[in-house]
Amino acid sequence: MAAYSYSTLLPLLLLSVSLWSFGSVLGLKAASDPAESPNPPNPPVVRAVEPPAKDAPAAAAAAAGASQPRRATGWKLSEEEACREDLSRLCPKHTWTNNLAVLECLQDRREESDIAPDCNHLLWNYKLNLTTDPKFESVAMEVCKSTIAEIKECNEEERGRGYLVSCLVDHRGNVSEYQCNQYITKMTSIIFSDYRLICGFMDKCKEDINTLHCGSINVGHKDVHSQGEVISCLEKALVREAEQQDHGHPIKEECKKAILRVAELSSDDFHLDRHLYFSCRDDRERFCPNTQAGEGKVYKCLFNHKFEEAMSEKCRDALTTRQKLISQDYRVSYSLAKACKADLRKQRCSLDNNLPRAREARLSYLLLCLEAAVHRGRPVSGECQGEMLDYRRMLMEDFSLSPEIVLHCRTEIEAHCSGLHRKGRTLHCLMRIGRGDRSTAVDSVCQSALQTLIQSADPGADYRIDRALNEACESVIQTACKHIHNGDPMILSCLMEHLYTEKMVEDCEHRLLELQYFISRDWKLDPVLYKKCQGDAARLCHTHGWNETSELMPPGAVFSCLYRHAYRSEEQGRRLSRDCKVEVQRILHQRALDVKLDPELQKRCMTDLGKWCSEKTDTGQELECLQDHLEDLVPACREVVGNLTELESEDIQIDALLIRACEPLTQAFCHDVADNQVDTGDLMECLVQNKHQKEMNEKCLVGVTHFQLVQMKDFRFSYKFKMACKEDVLRLCPNIKKKVDVVICLSTTVRNDTLQDAREQRVSLKCRKQLRVEELEMSEDIRLEPELYDPCKSDISRLCPNVAFGNAQMIECLKEQKKHLSQRCHQKIFRLQEVEMTDPELDYQLMRVCKQMIKRFCTDADARNVLQCLKQNKNSELMDPKCKQMITKRQITQNTDYRLNPVLRKACRADIPKFCQPILNKASEDSELEGQVIACLKLKYADQRLSPDCEDQIRVILQESALDYRLDPQLQMHCTDEIPRLCAEEAAAQEQTGQVEECLKVNLLKIKQEACKKEVLNMLKESKADIFVDPVLHTACALDLKHHCAAITPGRGRQMSCLIEALQDKRVRLQPECKKRLQDRIDMWSYAAKVAPAEGFSDLAVQVMISPSKNYILLMISLSVCILFLVGLLCGRITKRVTRELKDR
Repeated sequence: MAAYSYSTLLPLLLLSVSLWSFGSVLGLKAASDPAESPNPPNPPVVRAVEPPAKDAPAAAAAAAGASQPRRATGWKLSEEEACREDLSRLCPKHTWTNNLAVLECLQDRREESDIAPDCNHLLWNYKLNLTTDPKFESVAMEVCKSTIAEIKECNEEERGRGYLVSCLVDHRGNVSEYQCNQYITKMTSIIFSDYRLICGFMDKCKEDINTLHCGSINVGHKDVHSQGEVISCLEKALVREAEQQDHGHPIKEECKKAILRVAELSSDDFHLDRHLYFSCRDDRERFCPNTQAGEGKVYKCLFNHKFEEAMSEKCRDALTTRQKLISQDYRVSYSLAKACKADLRKQRCSLDNNLPRAREARLSYLLLCLEAAVHRGRPVSGECQGEMLDYRRMLMEDFSLSPEIVLHCRTEIEAHCSGLHRKGRTLHCLMRIGRGDRSTAVDSVCQSALQTLIQSADPGADYRIDRALNEACESVIQTACKHIHNGDPMILSCLMEHLYTEKMVEDCEHRLLELQYFISRDWKLDPVLYKKCQGDAARLCHTHGWNETSELMPPGAVFSCLYRHAYRSEEQGRRLSRDCKVEVQRILHQRALDVKLDPELQKRCMTDLGKWCSEKTDTGQELECLQDHLEDLVPACREVVGNLTELESEDIQIDALLIRACEPLTQAFCHDVADNQVDTGDLMECLVQNKHQKEMNEKCLVGVTHFQLVQMKDFRFSYKFKMACKEDVLRLCPNIKKKVDVVICLSTTVRNDTLQDAREQRVSLKCRKQLRVEELEMSEDIRLEPELYDPCKSDISRLCPNVAFGNAQMIECLKEQKKHLSQRCHQKIFRLQEVEMTDPELDYQLMRVCKQMIKRFCTDADARNVLQCLKQNKNSELMDPKCKQMITKRQITQNTDYRLNPVLRKACRADIPKFCQPILNKASEDSELEGQVIACLKLKYADQRLSPDCEDQIRVILQESALDYRLDPQLQMHCTDEIPRLCAEEAAAQEQTGQVEECLKVNLLKIKQEACKKEVLNMLKESKADIFVDPVLHTACALDLKHHCAAITPGRGRQMSCLIEALQDKRVRLQPECKKRLQDRIDMWSYAAKVAPAEGFSDLAVQVMISPSKNYILLMISLSVCILFLVGLLCGRITKRVTRELKDR
């Protein structure tokens, strides 16, 4: 221990002895020189570039009052008259015996505490001689002998000029000897107190100091404080030059290096940066009282409190200057240079021969190089990563530390972001403008500078680097992302997942989108994406290193390349790895939240966004707007929007807003397909099929419907349809792009093949199945059928303004208002009904309302016979009332035109042209015949002239219309005024059972309109042909029919004749109600015969056949014919005879 103490103290003893000897020399020399005046002389001019005058110590002694006697044992600063008063006022008494302690006390005094000029001058000469005296150099050579030998530059320095000590200070980072290190530490505080004492500094910067007016170099003209101001002045000039704010006086390159070297040498102890030390002395006591000086700790502490309200502006400016120097040369930060020294060498961050040396020292270059190593998974020490984190945060907090931002974004800052300097607000303001809001614009060079800064700071790796974001989103992170480890890169993804949700706050939303805008423009800035996809990117997209760029594959194009490969099928070749595809999907989900997060989309569609979507600023509206105006977009924009929409059709989960809105519906009905790793369009198909469930909310309904509408623009936007029918479309429907046109083309082909009984369908089976799905989806909303929607737009606004489009409600409204539609719309609706009646599955309302009834009654029925099946079960007790009402609506529609009843049309295809050709000649192809053909067939049915198949169908129609007058279009049309006047109560009944028809028959004589009266008479005539056509009579006589006419075959008036005969037979007793109703019918028929006599022989024959006196009439007709024959036979010879010659001629 004794030996160790001795070896430790020996150099310090030598130092003290040397100082004592040096002081003695000064004293003795001053005392023995008779030429010196007792009064202080004018201070001599001393230049650091020259060796000091040999009598300088004597002059200093004389100036201090050397006439006073001194002890030869040692000279003390405290004993000098020039400094005694200042010493007693400013320095503690225990420091007086130590010259170095006195020197440190006086040069570190408070700024407001001035010292006498003579004392100041004495101190200057004392310090100068300390650094230049050979005896002092000899102490240095003794204490640092081995160190000097190791440091080549110091070993070669010329002795006696003061350069040796300065050189040791310059290389103090390489000094390992404890004694030498202690010696140099003391000397450092002396040397850095005046720029003229720093080795070679005056030689290199003398001209720049004068040019920039940074202060006089004459001794005594500047006190100790202003000496630090000289270096501060040069440092600020260097910063301004980097920001190109000072074009007049460029600093020489060697002076630049000297300035940065001085800053680097003062990075260990903040006392050595004299300007910053005096500017921040109070702030250090306020914020960092317990932080020990050394290793840059005080600097870091002050940097962390730079934007505190209590921080003085003078200190903040000094700290900012220091930080700007660090951004130019990372070595100005002691802690960063020390922590990352080994890592820089290991990662070869200083060996790039293509870059100038100045570039390699830049903080941004260091950060990029080491960040690249971290992202590649290479080892970087935790201490270095911690320092990198601090300085990345520093760059994000203060934009002024990035010269490129200050230089290239000055206009934007002055115009939009002034006064927001603190805590990263200015940077986020620039980022907000850089997002491309149409009200403002950012210069491309500024945009590039912002992108470079974001890459250097790399906030995507740790959100805490962005202080503005961290503060704005703290509450959201604590609630929504508390399950994620603090500082994890997935925090940003978590925040994006909660964007536009209740947990998100507005300020966090803005800061997050501003940052994500720039992260989205360089795939490497998302660390999770880069980690999972760097191998795929190198293999498929030919990318380079993390901090390297390529003109052939710029950062923004890499992600486009990745997502093109993400959705390739196995047949298409090279695909992404599963982990990479998951990350690509995550990024696509995020980009769907805001159109500005898709760089390619924003770049190509900026003009179209302004032209078509200037008012669409809400969440997700801009992309929807572009999709709505797809045909109007410029080709480049149309292509990128089309590709994105096509991608969404395959994986609708990319549309994060839609998926979020539809979550309740998905959980209830589509959770199976939602859990699939590969979507392939199943989820959207499920959402469409269940879009009218009670779990559906308005946002989800709007989103699903919008996507359906967009799909109509291009068949590629329906993934399942595209994959099922791609080959069929190319073969059968080439050059057709719109989905609706493709569906029509394929449907027409399928229909023609079916009608022509083709041996083989031209459309493949898988395509036919998907085609059916598309047709059913299109039938749900009129907007999905542009050919129908466009002609009916005016009718919709006029007749159905408050009706919803979905659930086929709008189509149903137009059908109900058919008589009031415009001609074009009416034609389209008629064609639609014709298709629906042929294929009831396309009748969305019928299939929806009668869904359960179809399952109950028609499970075995063919899809095209569903309506026929429902009609047959309409009057079942188990029939749902709503479905029954819907069936009646469809029956009313069918009876308006035989073409809307495919079963009738097929059964009567020979009868219609035979009996009703005049009506067909007047008919229009796309408008209803208002039941005229069916009315014609009804009359022929009464005449018993129809074919059996047609007769069966007309009988059904007659039976149905006899129960509900609304099923007889001619009756309803001609009796529009009479029914409300005569049968209002019956017409208002909820259940129609033939009461209106009975009312009209009873009030036949009261009917004023001839057309209506004729229709009632036709009903009476039809009822003669079949009792089933008269439901009131049939109900009243049901028992009598069973007792008296059971053996009679129904039809052709046979059962009616049986009942009339029974009525006339006095031996038969009919039911009173039957007897009364039957007698009323006979009276009505008699009246009808008078009012409407037979129009021809056929009508006369029918009336005879159905007459109660049929046998008598037929007997009389037969007798008449026989008498006529006999008269002709007997009286024919009375006529003139013809001669045989004439006959034989």
